[in-house]
Amino acid sequence: MSLTIVRLYHDLLGTYGDQGNAEILMHRAKARNLGVQLVEVTPGMAVPRSGDIYLLGGGEDGPQSAALAMLKQDGGLQYAAAGGATVLAICAGFQIIGESLPDTSGNAVAGLGLVDAHTIYDASPRSVGELVIQPSRGGLPMLTGFENHQGLTRLGEDMPPLGLVLSGVGNGFNKQEGVWHGNIFGTYMHGPALARNPELADAVLQCAAGPLRPFNDPLADAFAKERRQTLTGN
Repeated sequence: MSLTIVRLYHDLLGTYGDQGNAEILMHRAKARNLGVQLVEVTPGMAVPRSGDIYLLGGGEDGPQSAALAMLKQDGGLQYAAAGGATVLAICAGFQIIGESLPDTSGNAVAGLGLVDAHTIYDASPRSVGELVIQPSRGGLPMLTGFENHQGLTRLGEDMPPLGLVLSGVGNGFNKQEGVWHGNIFGTYMHGPALARNPELADAVLQCAAGPLRPFNDPLADAFAKERRQTLTGN
């Protein structure tokens, strides 16, 4: 089996190193003898409609608005997601895939609508710091990351979060963090998220490739364990 990973606009949405998530997915796919290719989509390029995994990262308000406008006009990501492709969207990317979010002036605009989520800005302090969550499905262990965002994101009643916040802010409503709806993942965790959480990386891969054979990665496991222990004392 061969996987195509599509990294979208990382020169716009790569402020926090989220482009590293692609390298983690490629590493863990190759370790299972899966063929994998990375397709880089830069501003102005058409978004491939036949990819298996699509990645969006975090960025500032201006680049976020530019990325949203291009994705709306292109339609490729929406087409692929509707066909069952896997999507991992981080921070600004998470806001983009929702129903609505603020523009650079703070006015609500329509997002891509891949998940029922609405982002707002209010007078709350910016959410900055380490984030620890307990996943709500998938048998995943505690996840950690670093959040840095102004927006607060409310999920629709039928939208399952990625997990519940143990430390940090996350979405800012009901102790929820991120979203995991079908094959679509959204989260405020930087780090990159998949470098800090190899089990989450495998969950993303499984959505695209099906069951994975075991893979022993002592360095990744030790890094994840260190972050969990340092942040929780457990």
